[in-house]
Amino acid sequence: MHATTRSFFMFLLILLGVTGSALQAADSSSLSRIQERGALLLGTSGNMPSMSQVDASGKVSGFDIDLARVMAGMLGVRLDIELLPFDQLLPALESGRVDVVMSNMTITPQRNLRAAFVGPYIVSGKCIVTKDRALAAVEPSQDLNQATTRVAVLKGSTSQAVARELLPDATLVEVDDYAKAVQLVADDAANGMLTDYPICLATLQANPDAGFVSIFSLLTYEPIGIALPAGDAQFINWTQNFLQRMQGTRGIEEFSQRWFGRTTLTR
Repeated sequence: MHATTRSFFMFLLILLGVTGSALQAADSSSLSRIQERGALLLGTSGNMPSMSQVDASGKVSGFDIDLARVMAGMLGVRLDIELLPFDQLLPALESGRVDVVMSNMTITPQRNLRAAFVGPYIVSGKCIVTKDRALAAVEPSQDLNQATTRVAVLKGSTSQAVARELLPDATLVEVDDYAKAVQLVADDAANGMLTDYPICLATLQANPDAGFVSIFSLLTYEPIGIALPAGDAQFINWTQNFLQRMQGTRGIEEFSQRWFGRTTLTR
């Protein structure tokens, strides 16, 4: 970890005023198991640039990873990261394979039936990365709303439903990884990629010569939250307090500035 980042994490822990040794958890709580194990098991996809990404050396980084690392530090344990396809994250949480999911996951009523959510810690929205400015603006057009329009979406994401609502007759190309979606658009094998605002922003920054455009109109309301096991009141309450303190001590703003070049992502 970079020295500046390490110093910032230590500063946050001091500000938050909580240490793992001060935490007394009931035997039935996930918090007990996490502390006994000595590790917080994070589930993340690693394929959402700026939020959760893997570099060429295999290092996982991003806004969600920074947030999870501080969370683990507050618990007095290390952070262990489990990389999984996005649509396998909630099943892993339900089975106990991971303790928490942070992966640019939108809080939806359907997902909330399977897991508890704390947040949002970011409010984002959908946008389209494309070479076609009309498609980027999602202007109503029969020329776009037809089977020959191919839109890449991440499998298991809210982008599938949004794309189907915006362009009901278009062809959706489901992918497991945003890198593949970006390549499809670059190769003109897809007309565009529908995703969340942070990923649109990161894609444009990483591909300045690809001819991509994206109009950041934030098409939908996308509250991004921390997914936790359902029914564990203490773990949910602890995470609520953790997130409130992160917001109160401006930790969320610091991470936003670091990863997005601005202090907040809001509508």
